[in-house]
Amino acid sequence: MPVIIPDNLPAKETLLLENIFVMTEKQAKRQDIRPLQIAILNLMPDKITTEVQILRLLSNTPLQIEVTFIHMKSHNSKNTAGNHLSVFYRYWDDIRGEKFDGMLITGAPVEHLPFEEVDYWPELGRILKWTKTHVYSTLHICWGAQAGLYYHYVIPKYNLSKKMFGVFPHRATRPHIPLLKGFDDTFYVPHSRHTRNRKKDIDGQSNLEILATSPEAGLCLAASKDGRQIYITGHFEYDRDSLKDEYLRDKNKGLKIDLPQHYFPADDPHQKPVANWGSHANLLYYNWLNFYVYQVTPYDLKKLGD
Repeated sequence: MPVIIPDNLPAKETLLLENIFVMTEKQAKRQDIRPLQIAILNLMPDKITTEVQILRLLSNTPLQIEVTFIHMKSHNSKNTAGNHLSVFYRYWDDIRGEKFDGMLITGAPVEHLPFEEVDYWPELGRILKWTKTHVYSTLHICWGAQAGLYYHYVIPKYNLSKKMFGVFPHRATRPHIPLLKGFDDTFYVPHSRHTRNRKKDIDGQSNLEILATSPEAGLCLAASKDGRQIYITGHFEYDRDSLKDEYLRDKNKGLKIDLPQHYFPADDPHQKPVANWGSHANLLYYNWLNFYVYQVTPYDLKKLGD
């Protein structure tokens, strides 16, 4: 089954060109099935690119999925047209009475700030608290993962001496859990961040467990033991050229930036980057939707939290 999107969402054309199975709202209404309700809190500046990346992964499942895009009321997004936000996004205040099978909280380019200095931190805190009663399983990505770990468990982030930037090999520390079902012994994940979480801080939490790490990139996956909160420090959702675009953007701005590691053949930025994480990205999202959402949420979402 496809992911259900608004009839005129710009991501639709990109996904169709990639032969991704999507369905418009009009088509979905003709099917007698309850779609999974997935909320996406998109904190990224380029929201349209992030929409495509996430919808691409959510579509790789036999389940029908209906997405609700959310943006922050307490933050003025300068990189996405206001018309796009008004048509395709809702404020959390408008949906706080609803319940969702699953939710994704993206990263955001605010790592340099303490959490409390982010202008929308109070609102994000209210949303994170709300997910515990109104969402069955929440997937936190990159800074979204660090924010979730800090809010729920007071686990701090630490500055790195230089940006963790590239595609790194990882191994599962809990290879037999459903989230990593079908994963190879070694799998690759893009990272792009200036901060990190420390393993010892997570080990000290009785309700958290580390699922995958990298000798170079450190923590990659952690989750609450009931699967209701999942934290990803990397970017499974990235496109082939995402790291290349970030590298060129910073270089053109005159910023100090190293080449992404393990990314360009022979470290030559003129060559086509190697994309070796896509199959595991699709598998991760498939496993999350199947084992941590579809198999366990009540058919009547009103009963969630009862």
